Amino acid sequence: MTGTETVLQYLSAVPAWYLATSVDDQPHVRPFSFAAEQDGKIWFCTATTKDVWEELTINRRFEATSWWPGHGWLILRGEAGLEDRVGDDIRRAGYDHMTGLGERYEGPDDPTLVFFSVENPQAWICNHDEWKPLAL
Repeated sequence: MTGTETVLQYLSAVPAWYLATSVDDQPHVRPFSFAAEQDGKIWFCTATTKDVWEELTINRRFEATSWWPGHGWLILRGEAGLEDRVGDDIRRAGYDHMTGLGERYEGPDDPTLVFFSVENPQAWICNHDEWKPLAL
């Protein structure tokens, strides 16, 4: 299993995981629940109307974490690649996921629905004794 596959397994094994941004030395954390892989990169979905998108346009650095019971937790660091280049399959999956959470969009191509990639990723699988780096 590749490092990217391991990251996606940790993020998809739980109902929600957490993504943190930081603007003006103030951290902001919120639940996320969609992740996909395209062209060897991990992609997340949000909306241009959300604070997280605005924060990422100011400071692209973020950190995400997911605790998978019985397996430890994942720490993923990176920079948001703000150029939305996902294909139709991921766009449809993100749209279906977000509307399944009760959000409203005018279809998968709604311009407010946006995908960002994880650039310059670093990841670790952690437990109480050690942090094991993942090759990404």
